[in-house]
Amino acid sequence: MRRGELYRVYRSNKNDPKDSRVFVIVSRQTLIDSKFSTVVCAPIYSSFTGLSTQLEVGVSEGLKTSSCIFTDEMISIEKPKLTHFIGSISHTKLAELNRCLKIALELD
Repeated sequence: MRRGELYRVYRSNKNDPKDSRVFVIVSRQTLIDSKFSTVVCAPIYSSFTGLSTQLEVGVSEGLKTSSCIFTDEMISIEKPKLTHFIGSISHTKLAELNRCLKIALELD
């Protein structure tokens, strides 16, 4: 399990109308490798509004269609739920994800 990997998670949220949703892991690698039971992830949706906190992803990352990472909607997910690997983002996209996270969290 690595930062920037995409996983399909089934029933991540009882209020989500979809049976499954794809998430990207955004936690630092040290936390991912630790005995801590959860990691922070951002959901991926098939629609987007062009906010500076959203990052476009698609087929090159293992998805079926053009989609978008929503860094404003991060959640903590238990590691055992991350079993359906989809793909991963490139180093370039990871740098862009970091930029989106800084904006979402108002970090310098």
